[in-house]
Amino acid sequence: MSEYKTASSINEGLEVCRATAGAILIDVRREDEYAEGHIPGSRNIPLQVMPTVEGTLTDKNAPIFLYCLSGGRSNRAAAFMAKVGYTNVTNLGGIKDYTGEKVV
Repeated sequence: MSEYKTASSINEGLEVCRATAGAILIDVRREDEYAEGHIPGSRNIPLQVMPTVEGTLTDKNAPIFLYCLSGGRSNRAAAFMAKVGYTNVTNLGGIKDYTGEKVV
């Protein structure tokens, strides 16, 4: 089973994400939460649909960075992705600690 990384903070993790070629930033919150405000450049793949992620993200070696509200759902999503073979997954934690601009 693959492992996943946990960023020391969402803000530092986002710096790594933005500096990583081909990085995919994923918000695992519900669609309504995502619509209320999310990190620019993120895609919404709610935790509830994570079992179908292999059909959406086919490159299991791509650098993937996940976040949610507080870090719990993104931690579960990262563990699931590692379990099904994704090799470069980082849990950024929660958007509640994000200090940058959000888009609606």
